[in-house]
Amino acid sequence: MSARALILMKSFKKDIRKHYLHLATPEWAEVLSCLVSNLPLERKYQDHALTGEWKGFRDCHVKPDLVLIYKIVENDLELHHLDSHSEIFG
Repeated sequence: MSARALILMKSFKKDIRKHYLHLATPEWAEVLSCLVSNLPLERKYQDHALTGEWKGFRDCHVKPDLVLIYKIVENDLELHHLDSHSEIFG
């Protein structure tokens, strides 16, 4: 299986300005590598589908209070948000 194309949404680009240091961690590297390669994430990342207004999106915890919101569309991996749970979900 080929790697997914990575698409950084405008909202994600805004979020990484606040959390850019987290992009240099082993956890971020592992999460991104697994998602791009279509491999399952370790249980510690709490990857799960979202419901309600977020239906169709997935959520995983890169760090205990650093949440990645992403969506898989065909062979694309769309990164939508990277922020604390409270900032994303209110």
